[in-house]
Amino acid sequence: MTSSSPHGWPSCGHEAGIATDSVGCRGRRLPGRIACLAHVSEGERSDYFSTLSSGADIDHRGTPFTEQLLTDLLGALTVPAGPPRLGHALFDRAEFSDDVRFDGVEFSGDAHFDETEFRGEVHFDGAIFSGNIHFNGAGFSGDAWFRRAVFERAVVVGPLRCTGMLDLSEAVFGSPVTIEAAAASVRCRRTQWVSTAVLRLRHAAVDLSDAVLEHPVTLASASRPFTERNGFQLAEPNLPVRQVRVMSLRGVDAAHLVLSDIDLSECRFAGTIHLDQLRLEGRYRLAATPSGLRRRGMWPVRWTPRRTMAEEHYWRAARRVGAEGWSPAPEGEEVLMPTALAPVYRQLRKAFEDGKHEPGAADFYYGEMEMRRHADDIPWGERSLLTVYWLLSGYGMRASRAFGWLLLAMMTTVLAMMLWGLPQSDIKSAHTGTLTGRIMTMTTETPDPVNPNGSYPTRLSTERFDKSLRVVLNSVIFRSSGQDLTTTGTYVEMASRLSEPVLLGLAVVGIRSRVKR
Repeated sequence: MTSSSPHGWPSCGHEAGIATDSVGCRGRRLPGRIACLAHVSEGERSDYFSTLSSGADIDHRGTPFTEQLLTDLLGALTVPAGPPRLGHALFDRAEFSDDVRFDGVEFSGDAHFDETEFRGEVHFDGAIFSGNIHFNGAGFSGDAWFRRAVFERAVVVGPLRCTGMLDLSEAVFGSPVTIEAAAASVRCRRTQWVSTAVLRLRHAAVDLSDAVLEHPVTLASASRPFTERNGFQLAEPNLPVRQVRVMSLRGVDAAHLVLSDIDLSECRFAGTIHLDQLRLEGRYRLAATPSGLRRRGMWPVRWTPRRTMAEEHYWRAARRVGAEGWSPAPEGEEVLMPTALAPVYRQLRKAFEDGKHEPGAADFYYGEMEMRRHADDIPWGERSLLTVYWLLSGYGMRASRAFGWLLLAMMTTVLAMMLWGLPQSDIKSAHTGTLTGRIMTMTTETPDPVNPNGSYPTRLSTERFDKSLRVVLNSVIFRSSGQDLTTTGTYVEMASRLSEPVLLGLAVVGIRSRVKR
């Protein structure tokens, strides 16, 4: 049975094909035959294979393939002791019902897989694409493996759909390329980009471990579904709806990396080279501290909201105390200690500071100081100072904490002044004089302040409160109140004039860290 084709090539029209529509199989007829490769007789297929040789051009658009049929085709394009070699290969709108293996195949011409459907796993390991490769609208229902594949002149790969994992590990891209894919996960371990590249992805969890970036590479999350060449949007069935996530940057030279609209909440940063030169653009997300009240030992605590690294989550979750709410490390993932995490936070802080994002840098400064406070290679004395710094003001990052301590210190000083600092009564100077001839000598005697001797409730009067408050307010700005004080009050005022301005300064620094541009 033959039919005129609506597909742009003479189609088979066989009604029993795997890829059928209203006019039957859409597979392209073999030269001189009335059916496609899948539906010709065994003899006709053998005759066709005999006409092929290594490097031949092939056209099997719309053809339904089984695993065995593809194996036979590639076998006809293989020379002894060599890999299969194709010239221009046309597989547009073909359908592969089984697992597909193009391992080691050399595509010396352009390879076309536009709108091709792959129902099983697809293997292009070790494959070499010397010309352009076209996957516009291609769909992969399983995993797609391109490990160690070489893309010599690929300009655009995709847009394609992959409901499994798109594995580009150890692949080499020799020219500027744009990769567009909607995938569940994308693995680029030790992938090498010799030239510039743009990866526009949707939904994917991306692993860039040890990737080699010789020129600027941009990884961006596409906000809208991709548009195919025919103008329709690329379908995205069975894909999780989420922001693109980067899972690891270990071993990557981040000096050439730009991340745009990326979720970094699960990203492992430790081991990244030149992390301080990483560029973040658009809307990105990092891991956060646990929200709400959490238990830390026997006491409920509330963690200060801030951006964190996933590695800090792993370390805190592995501790016996204070682990509630922190995400544990995935199975097999090494838990790094604070000694190793402090320099990572330091580099992230510098990256944000260079990008003029001071509030974001403040979070990483806080994380750096936290790791230093817990690091076992820091001397005990230094860690004690850091603990005091953290307790008083959150390393100068938490204005509310410093204001709280300032208020408490002022209240304590006021109370101490009312109870012990102010004398029992106002000091009255006594003046005496002696007249000798025409000379008068005056003497002023000021008695020592008398410690209050009444009961404590009687000392808490409005008058004593007013005097005590003036002493405290003056001490905050390093001024003496001019009030006569008892010996105890003098020392309390000295301590107040030393500590309270420091707390006020820490509060100002904390505010500045959040509003600095």
